[in-house]
Amino acid sequence: MSATSAEHTVTLHGHAFSYSDSGTGPVLLFIHGILGSQKQWAHLVDVLDDDHRLVVPDLFGHGDSAKPVGDYSLGAHAATLRDLLDSLGVEQVTLVGHSLGGGIAMVFSYLFPERVERLVLVASGGLGREVSPLLRSATLPGAEYVLPVIASGWMRGRIATAGKLLGSVGLQPGPDVREVWRGFTSLGDGDTRRAFLATTRAVIDPGGQSVSAHDYLPNSTPIPTLVVWGTKDRMIPAWHAASATSSIQNCRVELFQGAGHFPHLDDPERFAALVREFVSAPG
Repeated sequence: MSATSAEHTVTLHGHAFSYSDSGTGPVLLFIHGILGSQKQWAHLVDVLDDDHRLVVPDLFGHGDSAKPVGDYSLGAHAATLRDLLDSLGVEQVTLVGHSLGGGIAMVFSYLFPERVERLVLVASGGLGREVSPLLRSATLPGAEYVLPVIASGWMRGRIATAGKLLGSVGLQPGPDVREVWRGFTSLGDGDTRRAFLATTRAVIDPGGQSVSAHDYLPNSTPIPTLVVWGTKDRMIPAWHAASATSSIQNCRVELFQGAGHFPHLDDPERFAALVREFVSAPG
């Protein structure tokens, strides 16, 4: 986080919830994806908090927030974020959601439309059935027994060694590889594994994504929406960006050529400029 970013912990629903809060002005609430954390948005805090207030949480089950046994559905996450805003005295926000965070942002805007000024969806879940086999496999029976073995210290060490060998011959991992690896290493913790499985199974089944925003968005309050996607996203296909326009009124799509599942990390300068321009544009 930037030097001016203040990290806090608040108790929500009886559990510790971690977030950063910096800057002044219109409020942007950033929502990370599965196995992500507030750290994925750190570069945007440095760029945008000069004239915006940035609230950047770790969702329950992620980062420094608690990982309780409980409800990890999109609605539960949305309600927690609503309660966070209430505790901060924030009435309205622009939501910026990546992957799972995009699904949470859409459910939030459906449940609490009066709290949302604008919506930015980044490689968002909830806009189609298709999703990576890697995530579908976490919903299979017995995954809770296989995952501890795959995420063991020994296995992580072997994979890390292979990564160093690739680096030694000039093959450097891009944002997708780095972020997936960072999330994978967090699965060495048992509470994180349990929360990961609960979160994944709340939105994905063996056939793909099980929650569709197309079921409710056509009847929701129109909110200006920016959809951002990488054309080489192998986690959720980029053509889901086009499907968003069929259900979301007042929707603008921006494709990042050659970017993967983390376009905000592939081209952070362009992404920051897009967000700033979108937030300041007339409604």
